[in-house]
Amino acid sequence: MRAPLLMVIISYAIALIGFVLIPGVDDHGQPYRYGFFDAFYILSYTATTIGFGEIPYPFTTHQRLWMTFSIYLTVISWFYAIGAIIALFQESALKLAFKNAMFQRDVRNLMEPFYLICGYGETGGELVRALDKNELRVVVLEISPERINELEMTDYQFYIPHLCADAKLSEVLLYAGIKNPMCRGVAALTDDDHANLAISVAVKLIKPDLPVLARVQNDVIAANMASFGTDRIINPYNIFGEHLAMRLNALGTYLLHEWLTRAPGDAIATPAPVPQGHWIACGFGRFGKSVVSSLQNGEMHVTIIEADPQGTQCEDCIIGSGVESHILQQAGVENAVGIVAGTDNDINNLSIVMTALELNPKLFVIIRKNKRHNDPLFQHFNADITMQPSDVIAHTCLSYMVSPMLAEFLVTARHQGNAWANAVIAQLVSKLGEQVPDTWDITIADDMAVAVCALMEQGILPALKHLMMRPAGQQRHEMPVVPLMLVRGEQKMLLPELSTPLQIGDTILCCGLDQAKSIQRFVMHDIKTLHYLVTGTEMPETWIGRWLKAGGR
Repeated sequence: MRAPLLMVIISYAIALIGFVLIPGVDDHGQPYRYGFFDAFYILSYTATTIGFGEIPYPFTTHQRLWMTFSIYLTVISWFYAIGAIIALFQESALKLAFKNAMFQRDVRNLMEPFYLICGYGETGGELVRALDKNELRVVVLEISPERINELEMTDYQFYIPHLCADAKLSEVLLYAGIKNPMCRGVAALTDDDHANLAISVAVKLIKPDLPVLARVQNDVIAANMASFGTDRIINPYNIFGEHLAMRLNALGTYLLHEWLTRAPGDAIATPAPVPQGHWIACGFGRFGKSVVSSLQNGEMHVTIIEADPQGTQCEDCIIGSGVESHILQQAGVENAVGIVAGTDNDINNLSIVMTALELNPKLFVIIRKNKRHNDPLFQHFNADITMQPSDVIAHTCLSYMVSPMLAEFLVTARHQGNAWANAVIAQLVSKLGEQVPDTWDITIADDMAVAVCALMEQGILPALKHLMMRPAGQQRHEMPVVPLMLVRGEQKMLLPELSTPLQIGDTILCCGLDQAKSIQRFVMHDIKTLHYLVTGTEMPETWIGRWLKAGGR
């Protein structure tokens, strides 16, 4: 902008000096000279092509000659300056500078905890949707302009600060607020393992105590992430294999896990049991190996069909893609109980299953879906188990982000047995309904449970049940909340008794409806309400009232 501005200033100065120096004539025929202000006034409406007239007196011939020269000089200068300004605002570098500045301002203005999501692909989009439903703020970095446009077109309940930039760059991570005290963690969810590694390393070097969740598929890169202290390394194929093993051996535990990790409000259907017998697995890549391992651990006999046995290191398999009927017949599809279509091509997976069902309509179908835009095809097909890596990763991240205790509870729940999990599910359904509930954790501390700590100082000991109640007129009613776990020091209490007295430092994992969460937070900070819930009597509001209630002591 320096050259256009200098040109406008110089042209104005030349024209202004000319108007001041060239004399005019007033209405009495006497010489008249413009002052600088009057000259600037005339020049302003002339240079901007507005036009107003010859004031205060008609111009002389010399003045009109100078006015003609000034019009061309200043108008051309303005055209050049305006053109330069328009071209400047169309420059991608300036647009990026403005967006960077606005993005940094939005991040600085976040006054509540947020998570940084690096990558707004299928996985990142699913996670952002779930976090937004859980009323958790997020900041998004995405290198693809098309995906940023998709984010801007999506309707979320909270505004999501976002920037189209490469999250591998440390300065971009700093823009996104990894040093902001409100940042609660970073999720590296790009499609590139090396990019996720770079993000994890940068965050751990800049702010080592900030939790990092990273998506990875390569075992070597996963080991590299672990060496830098990445908190959670998420391999979707390994996780799916573990979930399939749970479904095979502990259906109740699997259902409990699904119930607590999906977005609130989603409906969970009771899954069909996985049949025992002979299985066929088409594709022996990362997904196929995980599924085959889970099936074989469940004492299933598995026949593998693989088009590239050397590349996948498959020693005992039938060579083929699985879309050919004679290959499926060679694998014994007529006598099989289930088939796994696990290649990295969605159309091939659908073709494998369609061909197999023509030969054996009773097959149990596990199919891998790679791209979310193929949802209509897979919904029409309606397989028994549909695995999409992005969903697996998003649900895993959600379990760590929504409540730090939730992931710990799920790990503990796996060791409790299927009967215990079924009992928990029955309790949740009877009290909360059949839709996915919300989960959150609370801590009994001075800054997070003011009313609880205040009552304890007065010698009144609230119990766990009092945080699960709400006042309704002159009565106390239970809220739709189930305490899943109470952690007291090194002790973990699963499904603690409601009569358990609270202690300073207790951390409680709760599961319930969103409205109950809001009421519970209010009760924990309002001593008058909590006093009524604990004692059943109104708390005196004045010092005299409290003195009289204490017997005048």
